[in-house]
Amino acid sequence: MEHCLICSRIDMIKAGTNPYFVAELETGYVVIGDHQYFEGYTLFLCKEHKCELHELDRDSKRKFLDEMSIVAEAVHRAFRPDKLNCELLGNGDPHMHWHIFPRRRTEPNPQSPVWWTPKETMYSDKVKPSHDALVQLKNKLLSELKTLI
Repeated sequence: MEHCLICSRIDMIKAGTNPYFVAELETGYVVIGDHQYFEGYTLFLCKEHKCELHELDRDSKRKFLDEMSIVAEAVHRAFRPDKLNCELLGNGDPHMHWHIFPRRRTEPNPQSPVWWTPKETMYSDKVKPSHDALVQLKNKLLSELKTLI
């Protein structure tokens, strides 16, 4: 297997060195996004290195989808967006991982897909959370996750 960014992030979680780690579920890991242009942006990383949903056995697939839904609900409860965008892409990093984007009417382009946001804006150092802000984001999300699992 070639270098996989998601597997590297999971290895960091297992080693206790991933500062964005929030919780471990049966089929995946919940992490806060490195950049918070969309406040509350969260990812759900599949524990198995699979590229497509159909590569999981039926029970694992159902559990993975169910847990993603729970994570999305926790994100909604914790960050109170107007809308959630949930995406399982994998074109850039071919390891299943859900992107859960809280969307708000107050954004510059609330009707546009998140990927239309210029990369230099979405991944700017200005939207990288400070240590204290990251702790707050993680605690809010974990608190809501605990009520759902």
